[in-house]
Amino acid sequence: MTSSHGHHAYHLVDMSPWPLTGSISAMMLTTGLVKWFHQFNMNLLVLGFVATLLTMVQWWRDVTREGTYQGLHTSVVMKGLRWGMILFIVSEVFFFFSFFWAFFHSSLSPAVEIGMTWPPLGIQPFNPFQIPLLNTIILLSSGATVTWAHHAIMESNHSQSMQSLGLTIVLGFYFTFLQGLEYVEASFTIADSVYGSTFFVATGFHGLHVIIGSLFLSVCWYRLYKCHFSSKHHFGFEAAAWYWHFVDVVWLFLYVFIYWWGS
Repeated sequence: MTSSHGHHAYHLVDMSPWPLTGSISAMMLTTGLVKWFHQFNMNLLVLGFVATLLTMVQWWRDVTREGTYQGLHTSVVMKGLRWGMILFIVSEVFFFFSFFWAFFHSSLSPAVEIGMTWPPLGIQPFNPFQIPLLNTIILLSSGATVTWAHHAIMESNHSQSMQSLGLTIVLGFYFTFLQGLEYVEASFTIADSVYGSTFFVATGFHGLHVIIGSLFLSVCWYRLYKCHFSSKHHFGFEAAAWYWHFVDVVWLFLYVFIYWWGS
């Protein structure tokens, strides 16, 4: 194997400004968030958001060019990318593990301050067989359609892969829409005892992951439209599919333990 840097299989990346602009824009984003909370001024927050978005677009554009057009993503590089995505998902598992730990800590042994009962007195939880059940069906269906898209890509069936991936994206944004309606109709808020805080933090962060996953798959749909993926070289899509399956599994735990058992 050879690369542009010599006779080896590794990718030695070129000098790039994006790590620097990414760190600066992330600092502006978090500082702007604090400024918004305390001074109700969103100027720095909007600037940080725009700078972060521009950095993401240009950095990922470079990665796409390196892997798709320059051939720098060899089998050895792809193995490293796969391990990186696996370890990232493992870190996300522990991220959600902390939320479930907090929920079970409070629900299995309710404190005196909340009436020694779960849900706490005055809290009217959601009916798990209404919108939560519909959202469960939607996410499980999206898991099936993204798997369909994966098999279509491996079989070089461009039309089916476009259709199935597009359907997955629609289901993802539909889930987000229904969860937004659920939040609007909620009879409690994040400030209503430990139930409200654990419920909205866990389901809210999952909803954020659904939005990120939907955008991830949307980028893959555009790349699929541009014929960036082949039956042997499509890790960008695989990473998005792994992430989407992770989101599905987390939702199953949320539905069973927080919506159903916790209510």
